[in-house]
Amino acid sequence: MSMDLSEEDQLFVDVTRKWVDKECPKDWCRQLEQQEHVFPHELWDKLVEFGAHGIGVPEEYGGQGGTILNQTLFAREFSRTAAGLSWVWGVTSFSGTKAVNFCGSEAQKQAFLPRIASGELKTAMSFTEAGGGTDLLGGMKTRGDKVDGGWVLNGEKIWSTGADVADYLLVMARTDMKAAKRSDGISIFFVPRSSKGITVTPLAKLGMRAMSSCTVLMEDVFVPDELLLGEPNRGWYQSTRTLNNERLVNAATCLGMLDGVIEDAVAHMQSRRAFGQPIGQFQILQHYLADMAMWQKQGELMVLHTARLQAEDRPSAIESGMAKVLCSDYVSKAADLGIQILGGMGYSAETDMQRYWRDSRLLRLGPISNEMAKNMIAESYGMPRSF
Repeated sequence: MSMDLSEEDQLFVDVTRKWVDKECPKDWCRQLEQQEHVFPHELWDKLVEFGAHGIGVPEEYGGQGGTILNQTLFAREFSRTAAGLSWVWGVTSFSGTKAVNFCGSEAQKQAFLPRIASGELKTAMSFTEAGGGTDLLGGMKTRGDKVDGGWVLNGEKIWSTGADVADYLLVMARTDMKAAKRSDGISIFFVPRSSKGITVTPLAKLGMRAMSSCTVLMEDVFVPDELLLGEPNRGWYQSTRTLNNERLVNAATCLGMLDGVIEDAVAHMQSRRAFGQPIGQFQILQHYLADMAMWQKQGELMVLHTARLQAEDRPSAIESGMAKVLCSDYVSKAADLGIQILGGMGYSAETDMQRYWRDSRLLRLGPISNEMAKNMIAESYGMPRSF
C-alpha cells in the first residue's frame, strides 16, 4: 500500500507550509490563544485571503474544489503552528461546508456554499447536550415541533465551539417523539444565530481559549422549512458522513500538533546544554524523541489511508475512529514528553509546548470519546454493543 502523495498534492502541501510559516508563526498564534474569548478575526481574515475556506467546496459553488485529502493535508499543516486555533478553520469546514454539501438541497448549496467559500459566513455545530455528552442520541432533549411554514426549536446545547461568532448554527433536534428507534426521528437545521429566542454563553476552558465553546439556549426559535437540511426525521443517518469527516480532520489536526511538538523538542535538544553537553546527547531524551517519531509515522499512515478511503467514497467509519484515537493519544503523550524535555520552560506560557498539551487533551474527548471509538472498533469484529 503506497501512501505517497501525488505531485499535485505535494505541491499543495508545500504551498500551504510556506504560507503557514509566513502568516501564522507559532509565537503569533500563541499570543492569539492567550486572549480568552476574543475570537481571532485577523486569523480568520488570513484564512480568507489564502482561500482556505474554499477547500473542499466544489468549484461550481465558488470553492477551490479538492477532496477530504486536501482538507486533511491542510489541517495537518495549519495545526502545526496554530494547534487548537486550527478549529477557527475546521469548525466551519465540517459544520458548514460538509454539512451543506452532504445534506443540503441544490437551493441550499447555491445559497450557502459560495458564502462559506468566500469567508462571508461562519458556522458552528450545536449537537451535544449537557445530559448526553458522548451519548448524543440518548441525551437528546432538544425538540423541533412542526408549525406552518417551518419548525419551532426548544432545548439547550453545550460545547458549541464558535457559536458566539457564528452566523449559522448546525442544530440537531428530535422531531418525532414517537419514533421506535432513538436514531429515528432526528432532524438537522441550519439556524441563524441571530434568530429570536437564541442565547449564547461562552464557557471557560483549559485550552483553545480564544475560540469560545458555548452553551446555546433555544426558546421557541422559529426555523423556516427552507433551513431544514435533508429529510425530516432522517438527520442522524445523514450526519454520519459529516461525523466521519470530523473525526478524520480531528486526527489530522492531532498529527499536525505532533509535528509541532517534534519541531520544538528537536530545537530545544539541539540548543540547550546541561552538565557540559547538549541535552540531545542524553539517551533518555533520545528515546523520547524516537517514540515521538514512531508515533508520527504511524499516525501519518493511518490518516492518509483513511483520507483516501473517504475521498473514494468507500466505507471508512472504523478507520476514521482508529485514526482519531491513534493520533489524539499519540499527540497527548508526545506533548507531555515535550514538556519534560523542555523542563520548567515547558510549563511556561512563553513556549508552545504547554499549548499543544492543553489543546490536544480535548481531542481525546471530542468529537467522540476515544473509549466509545474503541467500542465501535471492537464491535466491527463481532463484539456485542457495550452501551
